[in-house]
Amino acid sequence: MTVPGIDWPRLVTWMAAHVPDVGEPESVSLISGGKSNLTYLLRTRNRLLVLRRPPLGHVLPTAHDMRREWRVVSALAPTPVPVPEPVAFCGDESVIGAPFYVMGHVAGASVRTSGELDSPSPQATRRLSERLAEVLAAVHAVDYRAAGLGDFGRPDGYLARQLDRWCLQWERSKTAERPDFDRLAARLRERLPRNSAATLVHGDYRLDNTLVRTAPEPEILAVVDWEMSTLGDPLADLGLTLTYWQEPGDAERASIPVAGDVTLAPGFLDAAGFAAHYAKVSGRDLSDLGFYVGLGNFKLAVIVEGIHARFLQGKTVGEGFEEIGSAVPTLITRAHRMLDQEAP
Repeated sequence: MTVPGIDWPRLVTWMAAHVPDVGEPESVSLISGGKSNLTYLLRTRNRLLVLRRPPLGHVLPTAHDMRREWRVVSALAPTPVPVPEPVAFCGDESVIGAPFYVMGHVAGASVRTSGELDSPSPQATRRLSERLAEVLAAVHAVDYRAAGLGDFGRPDGYLARQLDRWCLQWERSKTAERPDFDRLAARLRERLPRNSAATLVHGDYRLDNTLVRTAPEPEILAVVDWEMSTLGDPLADLGLTLTYWQEPGDAERASIPVAGDVTLAPGFLDAAGFAAHYAKVSGRDLSDLGFYVGLGNFKLAVIVEGIHARFLQGKTVGEGFEEIGSAVPTLITRAHRMLDQEAP
């Protein structure tokens, strides 16, 4: 059996030694090459599982850390935050060429486009978008110390370190010089909020990083893709979520091929409504939200540039990467625009 990123004989041997209760492995197939980590459906004699591993090339330091992702999923399993069942972790790179972990299969869908919502009513779609805000608030409400994540990050100085980290990632990934990016980083540094809360943050929260059920009642069954989670400012999560939001008539946002158009579905909350519902259920002050949305566009520009760099090196798995590099200058422009609108 030949599947990119999987050494099938070694995987079978490892599973027999470490998770024999799941049954003999029968097949593995790529669910999503994704634009980041690789996700596989692993079928065994007894059950369906999912395997996660890093991408095949251009892995930046601290990025795609399977051990961190495994740790947070394991810690959240007993909390109100819905996550897949953690099954096993492997840090031995000799098995499939990289660390990986195995989790239970969740019978939900990753929804990116309005057409994938299976035609629920506008009322059901609205409720799903409200649940998206409520689950994000639940992530931020986790007592991370009680969950065993007290050393999972350093909340103090989180935003300044985020700027440092993503600027460094940019330097390691950039495929062209962009003075507007350097100016954006400087503007964000000048606008750092004085007071910053400390919670668990997902790092890339949006509907297609959850698994959802649309019938009979809409529900978020699991939050996935925790690879960039840490302890930090919860509004950085909200700002990035809103960066992905597509509003009717926003042709510029529609040209950014990193998230679908699910937010255009009839009944789905608009960006302002989503932020308001999050504020209601979380009790957080959103008076400086423009900064955080600007930061979200900045961060996404770096992520997209890294994906573009992997594509140019021929290291991506999947389709749809040809035009992604064109989104980088658009994201930088949108970040500047948010800071212009929110200038003191």
